[in-house]
Amino acid sequence: MKTKIVVSSLDMDRLEALLDALPAAQAQAQQALLGELSRAQVVEPEDMPPDVATMNSRVRFVLDDAAEARDMVLSYPKDMDGSGDRLSILTPVGSALLGLKEGKSIEWTRPDGATFQVKVVEVVYQPERAGELHR
Repeated sequence: MKTKIVVSSLDMDRLEALLDALPAAQAQAQQALLGELSRAQVVEPEDMPPDVATMNSRVRFVLDDAAEARDMVLSYPKDMDGSGDRLSILTPVGSALLGLKEGKSIEWTRPDGATFQVKVVEVVYQPERAGELHR
């Protein structure tokens, strides 16, 4: 059974609109994210637990027990700016991080069929925790 995830109603609405607008060429990313959203517990932004990775959160995470954690902002494709510290929700790692709590990990399948594990070390910044409920 997969790790439980929590998604805000605002993020859910925005992600569903994003997925509806995706071109067919991105069907694989779309299916992976749809699968993740279909099993999410949806809460209002003000009810979001403070230790969950939400959209626009800065998350410190580890891939496959790597020695060094990465620190990135979980972003919508429109917000990707090439700075290197943003991670698109449409990437396998981005989809895997959404809704995970600190200390939790999930196994995820990449487009090539290989699997990886991602673990949330810390939600460094979360908009909901900062009171930015409608960002």
